[in-house]
Amino acid sequence: MSVRVRLLGYHLTTAEITYHLPDYPDLLQNFIWQDLDMIPHLPALRKFLAYWQKNLDGRLHSVKVAASSLIKPAEFRFAKGEFLLQ
Repeated sequence: MSVRVRLLGYHLTTAEITYHLPDYPDLLQNFIWQDLDMIPHLPALRKFLAYWQKNLDGRLHSVKVAASSLIKPAEFRFAKGEFLLQ
């Protein structure tokens, strides 16, 4: 992954797609999709969902989306206590 992609504002995006099974429409199945995408418009996810609706038989039920920034400050936690090195 290039630095350019990171600086353009892409986020690691994960979507949990719940859909109806084609042969048993009362049953639901989950599918996990993950890719780099632009928040908040999500063009890659929208393209994937358009493909799904056009070419796959499983009717969509719901989509949950989570995203994480690729560039973020380091996280530090301080330990409670004192450590002596001898």
